[in-house]
Amino acid sequence: MIKPSRLAFVFLIAIVLVGVSDSLRADDWAGWLGTSRDGVYRESGVVDSIPENGLPIKWRTAISGGYAGPAVADGKVYVFDYKLRSGTAINDPGQRPQLSGEERLLCLDAESGSIVWEYSYDCPYEISYPSGPRATPTVDGERVYILGAQGDLTCLATKDGSVIWNRNFPADFGAEVPVWGFAAHPLVDGDLLFTMVGGDGQGVVAFDKTSGQVRWKALDVNAGYCAPQIITAGGKQQLIVF
Repeated sequence: MIKPSRLAFVFLIAIVLVGVSDSLRADDWAGWLGTSRDGVYRESGVVDSIPENGLPIKWRTAISGGYAGPAVADGKVYVFDYKLRSGTAINDPGQRPQLSGEERLLCLDAESGSIVWEYSYDCPYEISYPSGPRATPTVDGERVYILGAQGDLTCLATKDGSVIWNRNFPADFGAEVPVWGFAAHPLVDGDLLFTMVGGDGQGVVAFDKTSGQVRWKALDVNAGYCAPQIITAGGKQQLIVF
């Protein structure tokens, strides 16, 4: 454990069969770049090449806009999107259009694609490229964490989507919303949850993952877009942020 020293169209999420034996349990992908956050898929029995006519589709489920990747854990797929109510999502780096809508976390059954539960909250957007949230959900056992583009950090129960705790970075920390929104995927290590908040002495903040209380914070920097990462170097665990 580290300590201080809408777009106008509907998206589809599709699961395809990749030749994994029924006797094997699919490898979870519990957050950004996978459970180990290294981009390595450790499943065995996967096909070596994709057939010319493509892979058979197991199921499809309609979702809304966003940039966050899906997370897969314990037979569930978590997708974070944005349901636009009014306004036009203009993808121009020089503009920050005002939109009305809600950010939503969908929990889907990995076998059927059916919705197990969903959680949403009102979230007006005032960011550039406002199609939806950026950060991939982070699943940690019985909890899943999401960070919205406007700075809403929420911990939910994986069993039913009930809210365990939440924090809003602008309201709770006076943090400035980055021009492209908050995007650094939350990182869990031990009993801590690391996020990039931004501001004097709070560039990176370590929360208690079960209660949401601040355990420590550091750095006089604005919130960046890169996710925090932990490495072991020189025989010590080190938290890398930039």
